[in-house]
Amino acid sequence: MSEIKVEELACIYSGLLLQDDNIEITDAKIKTLLEAAGVTVAPFWPGLYARLLAKTNIEDLLLNAGSSGAAAAPVAAAAAAAPAAAEQKAAPKKEEKKEESDDDMGMGLFD
Repeated sequence: MSEIKVEELACIYSGLLLQDDNIEITDAKIKTLLEAAGVTVAPFWPGLYARLLAKTNIEDLLLNAGSSGAAAAPVAAAAAAAPAAAEQKAAPKKEEKKEESDDDMGMGLFD
């Protein structure tokens, strides 16, 4: 990997770590993580990525990674159908009458 890609990845991973711990993403916090990891980056990268990641809903970005408009529609439809399916499961089921077998009356084949 080239030097610039390592710097960018280090800033991105720092932002993901902060987001995972529900900590506000700032350039100072990214710098602190990078220093703790022993990674040296150009001084402008932490601020640039802090501004970028602060404006981005990272959780939605990760959950919808790789989905395009066409692929997102079935996901949205499935999400909309989930509450209806949950209501059906929650509805009490009618007890079905079960025919009594010989096993139920104590007259099994191996008794």
